[in-house]
Amino acid sequence: MKQGIHPEYRPVVFQDISSDFAVLTRSTISTDETIQWEDGNEYPLVKLEVSSASHPFFTGKQRVLSSGGRVDQFRKRYGKMAKGKK
Repeated sequence: MKQGIHPEYRPVVFQDISSDFAVLTRSTISTDETIQWEDGNEYPLVKLEVSSASHPFFTGKQRVLSSGGRVDQFRKRYGKMAKGKK
C-alpha cells in the first residue's frame, strides 16, 4: 500500500443512544468523542440513533399495514372526486 494516502483503521466504539447498546469494532471514521470501554482502554466513540438493538424490524415491534385496506381508503377518498369532475 502507498503510505500517507489511506485513513487510519483503528478500534472504534459505536453506541446506540436510544438503547445503550454498544459494540467495539474497527473503522476509519473520525470522531472527537471518546469512551472508557470494558477492558479499561479509551476508544473513539460514534453515537448512533438506530441500530439492530433499537430498530423495529429487529426488535419485533414493527407495525404491519394491510394493503387491501389502503386501496379501499384511496378509492373512498379520491374516487368521489374523480366522478364529480367528469
